[in-house]
Amino acid sequence: MADPQEYQSPLATRNASAEMRSIWSPQCKFSTWRRLWLALAEAEKELGLDIDDAQINELRNHLDDIDYQSAAEHEKRTRHDVMAHIHALGEVAPKAKPIIHLGATSQFVNCNTDLLLIRSSLQLLAKKLANAIDRLGTFASQYRDLPTLGFTHFQPAQPTTVGKRATLWAQDLALALEEVEYRLKSLRFRGVKGTTGTQASFLALFDQDHEKVEKLDQLVTEKMGWNTHNTLTVTGQTYPRVVDGMVVSTLAAIASTCQKFATDLRLLANRKELEEPFESGQVGSSAMAYKRNPIRSERICGLSRFVIGLVGVPFTTAAEQWLERTIDDSSTRRLSLPEPFLATDGILELVINVASGIVVYEKTITANLNAELPFMASENLMMAAVEHGADRQDVHEIIRQHSLAAAERVKRDGETNDLLERLAKESAFANVDLHLALNPSQFIGRAPQQVDKFIDQIVTPIRKRYADDLDHTPQVSV
Repeated sequence: MADPQEYQSPLATRNASAEMRSIWSPQCKFSTWRRLWLALAEAEKELGLDIDDAQINELRNHLDDIDYQSAAEHEKRTRHDVMAHIHALGEVAPKAKPIIHLGATSQFVNCNTDLLLIRSSLQLLAKKLANAIDRLGTFASQYRDLPTLGFTHFQPAQPTTVGKRATLWAQDLALALEEVEYRLKSLRFRGVKGTTGTQASFLALFDQDHEKVEKLDQLVTEKMGWNTHNTLTVTGQTYPRVVDGMVVSTLAAIASTCQKFATDLRLLANRKELEEPFESGQVGSSAMAYKRNPIRSERICGLSRFVIGLVGVPFTTAAEQWLERTIDDSSTRRLSLPEPFLATDGILELVINVASGIVVYEKTITANLNAELPFMASENLMMAAVEHGADRQDVHEIIRQHSLAAAERVKRDGETNDLLERLAKESAFANVDLHLALNPSQFIGRAPQQVDKFIDQIVTPIRKRYADDLDHTPQVSV
């Protein structure tokens, strides 16, 4: 248990998964620094600098055994986190100490590490998006042809199906997944660029041999597992900070789609048509014992609002980077990078959980639809009467008058919709099967076929791409 006397970020303690927390942990960050220093030393040795195997082995043997107390003491003295960790590593790798960070600037480890962490985080989110799409796809197929009342302006509108509505949620997530995949494809490694991006220090190390400096950049990139064809051609001291804004915008796109899904579910829960999972021992309210509050969906909405609101921070940071670099980006990026990733990860954990156990109340859905269907079917009813010999204009007026009266009865008196009963008494409808004309399946258009097409063209390819990452185990409480 965390120390209750100290503040702990709820993103870590209540929301993000262990895997995402690990990516943004101090251990992952500083061990990546050490791997970058190892890659740099290995590449410099391969290109002819005076670095021996014993020094390389020392670095390789101390990639993960970080003495945080020592690093903290050095940082207190130097007021420089990178130098602190260089000294801490040098204490356990004394032979390698002279060549640690050779020719590099702090942003060699900071920028490249951030890019590696961003990549790992986006890959994790892509897998979770695929799982959420998979779960919603299953739900959509199951309820592909269950008619339900549609809404525009949150007013009753032409019917759709429960499954078709779910494809809209899944499609939003699929578009967000496309954005994540694009961001991963376009993300570029900083590499070995030097203090202001000119590689001057490395050019001096290699006696003005430009080819070796180019090769050094390539080797380090390869050693860190990055495609050498996807690196930044030029940089200042840092990689372009606008990249951070683009990344957080991608996270905001995910958050927006998730909030839309959760908001719709909250609205439908109010209508008693759909609900998120609710465990047998779960408490909805400390005062109102009967309540089944949609707390997961509300958490999705709250966390999504937080992520969407963060978009401006990295873009402002990028806009205010003077010339080759100023350090006012450092303190804000310690928050504006990890926090939205942790929050988005928590959002997707909740979405997967909810999508795996949506409760459907079919009888309530049908009752709500039937209460409004007579109004929506008025044109069909009019055409049916005309087919049996009635005058179209006369029938239109009959329906208009009775519709207004029935609507007044519903809204003013709280009674049921009696439009059918009223029309049944009119001679124009004597030969019309009013109930047959109100079969809900006549009003849902191609919704079931659209669900099938969506599963085939969108969900199935995603399932194939992420086949090894889909988790079909039953979801537990989140």
